Amino acid sequence: MNLLGTNFRLYNKRLLVGLMLLLTLLLVACGGGADEETLPENSNQSTESSSDDTAADSATETAVPTETSMFNGTLRIAMQPIVNIDPLTISSDAEVMVANNVYDYLVDVDHLSNPVPRLATSWTTSDDGLTWTFQLAEGVVWHDGSDFSAADVVWTFERLRDTEDAPTASLYGNITNIEATGDLEVTFTLESPNPFFLYDLSDNHALVLKANTTDADSNFNGTGPFVVTNYSPEDRIEMTANENYFIEGQPSLAGLEVIFFADETASVEALRSGQIDLVMRMSNALFESLKEESGILTYDIPTNGFDLVRLRSDREPGNDPRVIQAFKLATDREAIFQLVQQGYGAVGNDTPIGPLYDSYHDDSIAPPPRDVDAARALLADAGYADGLQMDLHVPDSGNRPDLAVVLKEQWAEAGIDVNVIVEPESVYYGEDGWLEVDLGITGWGSRPYPQFYLNVMLVSDAKWNESHFADDEFDGLANVAGTTLDEVERIQAYSDIQQLLIDRGPVIIPYFFAQFGAISDQFDGFNMKAFPGRTDFRSLIYTGS
Repeated sequence: MNLLGTNFRLYNKRLLVGLMLLLTLLLVACGGGADEETLPENSNQSTESSSDDTAADSATETAVPTETSMFNGTLRIAMQPIVNIDPLTISSDAEVMVANNVYDYLVDVDHLSNPVPRLATSWTTSDDGLTWTFQLAEGVVWHDGSDFSAADVVWTFERLRDTEDAPTASLYGNITNIEATGDLEVTFTLESPNPFFLYDLSDNHALVLKANTTDADSNFNGTGPFVVTNYSPEDRIEMTANENYFIEGQPSLAGLEVIFFADETASVEALRSGQIDLVMRMSNALFESLKEESGILTYDIPTNGFDLVRLRSDREPGNDPRVIQAFKLATDREAIFQLVQQGYGAVGNDTPIGPLYDSYHDDSIAPPPRDVDAARALLADAGYADGLQMDLHVPDSGNRPDLAVVLKEQWAEAGIDVNVIVEPESVYYGEDGWLEVDLGITGWGSRPYPQFYLNVMLVSDAKWNESHFADDEFDGLANVAGTTLDEVERIQAYSDIQQLLIDRGPVIIPYFFAQFGAISDQFDGFNMKAFPGRTDFRSLIYTGS
């Protein structure tokens, strides 16, 4: 399988024509789509922004070097408007990207998904996996001029785990103690072993704040590589290089300018015209249109991000295993991959443990091939001999409306008649939205380790268990995979989990999508990450004049 993605020709003209006609009707009825693949917690994302024309017209004309010779050039990035400033509540790509440049993580993850030092320069763990000790960087200074210390790390992580309803409360619930064991040393004590603890410390929200900060929702005071100099909520954020950044030689750029666009087409056109320098997150068609564009470098990388099709399993009709299997048997994942993803990414296997996870992904396990007759028979046995009618709720972002239309046509052949309801993200991810509906499609962003998905979306008490899946065997396997220090035992647990989800999980994952990016060729050293908001600009070099 080509994980880097290849653009395939679409031969099924009848299905493609049906897709285009029905999608046109849906979008006319429901409104246009957002332009960002989002995580489910992105329910408070802004649906308002300034005019895209205004944003593009007011962008600076060129990347101009500063008078300081060590800093050169300003990178202008098109992103959606941000709503949340406090790292505790950020969720969208734009919010994470801004925070990632203002603050620092204790432990970061590189573009190859490896844990790497950031504020922590090194770490050790006890033989039982319960005690983790981190040595911190020297010479770190907050943007307000005060010195960084271990006390800041302790305060930050206590806040992340103790704040009521915080998205990180359960993630750090396994921590029993956080202690400053030196001015520049922090020790974490765990209740049970966690082989993925370094990844947990690099969670999007886990940016270190100055101890006792009270204005994180309105002010930007970090240790990060860039300092905010101007924030216009309806327009842009401007940052300049942090001259006191603790890593020698970083950043190379003189500044960043994040310009807000609500429409991906407008942002791509601004890139073409030279008004901005970087676009991430765009449709397959727009990406294809940029591949031969002079002066623009295009990137597509594999990710473990996926669109989850799920049936609520705690009430009719999803509480009948025959109905779940009928949906699975009525789905042609390869056809969906070609039509919706145009061959970019990878075909899914109804589990979040995708091929990007190397030894954890068992490629010998796959859903059964499409069998419409078998699906009809299962529905009849379940009491739906005359067919099943349901509403399919879909956010208006990414390729999800396209996916819904293809599913509607495929499922109709098996007697499953769905009414596709395309909703703004603010509605779909809002109260009484995605966690309540019986049938829905949710976009899940890429994460560097598979345990995240099990813990937050599939175990019985998961915070975002949208399918309301509850299976004791699954919970036991997920616990083993997330706590054992025996790698062989973990690999086997993940393999068993994949088979179990294919056999009886109320979820369909038809594909893992690729991540797209396009940047001006006047910049060098661009390494896009699977989660775009975590892309690191500290070593990016401006080569223009």
